[in-house]
Amino acid sequence: MTTVLDGIVAGVREDLAERQRLLPQAAVEEAVRSAPPPLDAEAVLRRPGLSLIAEVKRSSPSKGALSDIVDPAALAASYVDGGASAISVLTEERRFGGTLADLDAVRAAVGVPVLRKDFVVTDYQVWEARAHGADLVLLIVAALDDAALAALLGRVRELGMTALVEVHDEAETQRALDAGASVIGINARNLKTLEVHPDTFSRLRPLVPAGLVTVAESGVGGPDDAASYAAQGADAVLVGESLVRTGDPRGAAAAIVAAGAPGGAR
Repeated sequence: MTTVLDGIVAGVREDLAERQRLLPQAAVEEAVRSAPPPLDAEAVLRRPGLSLIAEVKRSSPSKGALSDIVDPAALAASYVDGGASAISVLTEERRFGGTLADLDAVRAAVGVPVLRKDFVVTDYQVWEARAHGADLVLLIVAALDDAALAALLGRVRELGMTALVEVHDEAETQRALDAGASVIGINARNLKTLEVHPDTFSRLRPLVPAGLVTVAESGVGGPDDAASYAAQGADAVLVGESLVRTGDPRGAAAAIVAAGAPGGAR
């Protein structure tokens, strides 16, 4: 049976083939060699308190259009003003309305780590992420076999970036650990069905060894959810929908950061 994730990845591969036709990998690698070095995103996420990875996200397969983001750079700057530790930029176009141009704009506007959030399935996309200024790359375990996961994780590290390795269940968590992931994203949304299971983080967090970074993804509607994840041991939360829909992105980001601060509103 074809899943939602299968459909998304098929579209990603089609768009990727066109980008590779227009810009061969050798040219992308050359751009990387002349790019500024990446920021140490993992070190940032290890800081005390709950880090906020705030997302630039126009739409999603589950909710449709979320926000008409005319100026992604201004939105990202507002997040940082509110205390966000990193910015996530959706670059998948068909389902999420993002582009690599958004990544370029955000990279130029903020001094914090930037995550390329996409469905990365090839080496080209990792080089591409670095060429456009990404410090973190999302690797979704459900979209990769073990060999591809290990190879892509190795490439991300070779280029000095941090891999946010996303899992949805116990088997995927073990695969991420076996591959050597040091930053684990626990996504409450099942990408194969788009259903959200709020207990996913509490179920999977105990499987992640001490010393690794855990990021709670999906289902963060505001400060109360952030505080709950912090209490369960999350090092960071990745928040998109609730931030892009608010009329006050700076204030909304600040409220989430405050709720997850040591001794904060828990």
